Amino acid sequence: MSKKKSIHFEVSERKILLRIFDLVMVFFGVYLLSLYFDFEYIEFSTANSVALILLGVYFSVFATIFELYDLQKASELDSTFKNIVITTSTVVLFYLLTPVLSPYLPDERLQIVYLYLTLIISLFLWRFIYIHLIESPRFYKRVLLVGEISNIEGLVHALNTTDPNYKIIGFINSEVSTLESVKFKGLPEFKPEDFLRTIEAEKISEILVASSNTEAIMVEVYHDLILLLERGFKIRDYTQVYEELLKKVPIQFVGKDFYKYFPFSRSNENKLYIFFQRTFDVVFSIVGLTLGLFILPIVLIGNLIGNKGPLFYRQERVGKNSKPFNILKLRSMVVNAEQGEAKWAQKNDTRITKFGMFLRRSRMDEIPQFYNVLKGDMSVIGPRPERPFFVNELARIIPFYETRHIIKPGLTGWAQVSTRYGASVDDSLTKLQYDLYYIKHRSVFLDLNIFIKTLSTILYYRGQ
Repeated sequence: MSKKKSIHFEVSERKILLRIFDLVMVFFGVYLLSLYFDFEYIEFSTANSVALILLGVYFSVFATIFELYDLQKASELDSTFKNIVITTSTVVLFYLLTPVLSPYLPDERLQIVYLYLTLIISLFLWRFIYIHLIESPRFYKRVLLVGEISNIEGLVHALNTTDPNYKIIGFINSEVSTLESVKFKGLPEFKPEDFLRTIEAEKISEILVASSNTEAIMVEVYHDLILLLERGFKIRDYTQVYEELLKKVPIQFVGKDFYKYFPFSRSNENKLYIFFQRTFDVVFSIVGLTLGLFILPIVLIGNLIGNKGPLFYRQERVGKNSKPFNILKLRSMVVNAEQGEAKWAQKNDTRITKFGMFLRRSRMDEIPQFYNVLKGDMSVIGPRPERPFFVNELARIIPFYETRHIIKPGLTGWAQVSTRYGASVDDSLTKLQYDLYYIKHRSVFLDLNIFIKTLSTILYYRGQ
């Protein structure tokens, strides 16, 4: 079997590649302007190093907020161009508003337009090359699944919607097949006896083992896996890949060895991390409540016209260690929205008023919860607190559901920025997977990622 491997960039490698070359093109564009045009606003020189670094910092921050490093959107030319224009517009605006660090405004204001257009053109040219080269089939990771039919369908659906470069070519059923066995038609099936030939013929670069019971793997398949491993071929477990690509814990595949999947983050016991998190919570909640006081007159008028009822709304939620507390929100639904029993909030819920929809989409309805953060009932970042009625119902249906209560709930969280609003048991299962991923990998960098994604949600008006 040939040992020649195809070229493939992993998710992290592609994100780093995008970030590095985006900055290169930003500085290259500025360099060309100062080299070939009478451009004096930002001269590319060591004397302007602070101004150039500031430009790079602004770009890195706003490019992240406006989703230039979302690989799904980065693979689409129209989404990429839109995000480049929005990012560049914001960067140039902020650059103009910080003249202490950035250069003073040029006498010839047209030079600002030159900078703006240069950044857009240089970035778009690089991203055009990226989409037609790195995102082309020659750089796809070609994957062969080896596993049980019962696991394959859900796994294929999940992975196909995550990484556009992660291509599952086909599968080999690791169990002994009979006439009564269920067949999966969603992928080409290769025969176990053709395992090694399939890898060479299909130019497979990775094998994904999707079997919850290794004892059930056929002897022939198991022997070939050992042989490939000894040759240095890349073989990975499906739960590892699922968590790495989807950024959530695959609890639907977890069995009796559940303890393997929950080596929770050391940050949960790290006193320094907890101290800085609490400090951030207090400072940010004070800023949030102060901002809330400034916009209170607008909210009062909107509530008077569009909501017609009490401004605030209290509701019991489940907090850390399953301790209940009362959450405070701006009311977004009609008065007495729930008659008799608790109901799931649905997308386009008729109980939500027009002004209430604005409050939800802009996340302004969450502002009073800074009071809960200040009290210590909540944190800025963590799993969203759920109502006791739904917690009791979901805990009976979904395994490990109450595990999400080992840390404080939050205003925003990994589930909130990664998936849609939970309006069913299935949605709650998905949210739990993201919440457990956060608890498992909790860190300053993940918190920062959530914070930036939350800003994107607010700016793109995606709140629900």
